[in-house]
Amino acid sequence: MADEIRDITVIGGGPTGLFAAFYAGMRSMSCRIIDSLPELGGQLTALYPEKYIFDVGGFPKVLAKDLAVSLIDQAMQFKPDIVLDEQVEDVQWLKGHFALHCGGGAHLTKTIVIAGGKGAFEPMPLRCPGYEDMMHRGIEYSVTDPEAFRGKRVVVVGGGDSALDFVLMLKDVAASMTLVHRRDGWRAHEVTVQRMQEAVALGEVELHTFHEVREILGESHVEKLTIYENRTDEELSLGCDILLSCLGFKPNLGPVRKWGVEVTKNRITVDQLMRTNIEGIYAAGDIVSYEGKLDLIASGFSEAAIAVNHAVRYIDPSARMNPGHSTNMKVFNK
Repeated sequence: MADEIRDITVIGGGPTGLFAAFYAGMRSMSCRIIDSLPELGGQLTALYPEKYIFDVGGFPKVLAKDLAVSLIDQAMQFKPDIVLDEQVEDVQWLKGHFALHCGGGAHLTKTIVIAGGKGAFEPMPLRCPGYEDMMHRGIEYSVTDPEAFRGKRVVVVGGGDSALDFVLMLKDVAASMTLVHRRDGWRAHEVTVQRMQEAVALGEVELHTFHEVREILGESHVEKLTIYENRTDEELSLGCDILLSCLGFKPNLGPVRKWGVEVTKNRITVDQLMRTNIEGIYAAGDIVSYEGKLDLIASGFSEAAIAVNHAVRYIDPSARMNPGHSTNMKVFNK
């Protein structure tokens, strides 16, 4: 076994998992974070570090990478164990605790909080010739460094928050910016849609609604696209150096499905206490499903606190359910 038993092991090092680790420390629980990525932060650092986030309490706007740094600093003050680049392949119930089996060994824990976001990052593909051949040779699905797009002809495909956010982020960096969407409705926040439309009106962004990509062309790198009007089938050629495919991510729970937790439509089913169907295993964040669920970072913070509080009570039934206000806690006055 890799080490001694921890009170709470958090699976997932994104915003929800980091806040769960902080809350575990606040409740004086020993904690461990296990994440399959090589660094903490989840999607904040892996997919859109330069993207602004506007709907986290206390921040009028904050870069994803900066929010990740703050969440990491908050969690690390209680010194949780950190296990990175490891995937939990199996969960085994032993006498009084769980064993989490990873490639590098097994980690023992009294309780588990699953906070794995949407699971593995599997981008929805563009189903057209050239997509697989040109992946990472001009086709990307995230922006980690805006400077990589400077002076490039950029085409963004999609109609959600990420697509429009990337358009607005890169329009003043790219040589040209084009947005292609299969319809004229948007899945982004209203303010973001308004800002995009203003950029189109100013000539900063070229917009093609009711269009889809038919073919991606180039020798060793993307050079141009063929798009078509999906109502008339009329084709149009676009010069392109970088294609950002923002069609969303396909949920993939991976090994979680083998652990025995109840899953509904690729999400873990929990009750209002964030309990799964297995005693001692809780879940929080985008990976969970319950009536009224909102996929927001802010919601994940609340769910993490609920999950940890009930994990504490599971470990020690005499523990207080409500820990009280943090300003009055001795743990912050040491």
